[in-house]
Amino acid sequence: MSDEYRVAIKPSAWQRSRAVGEWVNRDGARRGFASKALAREWARACSGHGVHLWVQDAPDREDRPIDGYLVGGARGTDRAADGGRQQSLAEGTDNPG
Repeated sequence: MSDEYRVAIKPSAWQRSRAVGEWVNRDGARRGFASKALAREWARACSGHGVHLWVQDAPDREDRPIDGYLVGGARGTDRAADGGRQQSLAEGTDNPG
């Protein structure tokens, strides 16, 4: 078994981050790191401009030789700025009905 922390890069990450997308195009959708901490550091470095990337551990049932996933999502709104008000379903969709 390798001491390397092996990460599968999910589409949610490479579609949101140019740096991650360039990595995937050049080197493929997996990357090894000396530690999980270094994988997390890369995720933070590739985040920004409303995009949040993070490393999520792979479940025990994962049959590929990976330890975690690099995943991404859009950053939510600042709860203090919106007064902590929860958005309704009608407000969150393009469908007014």
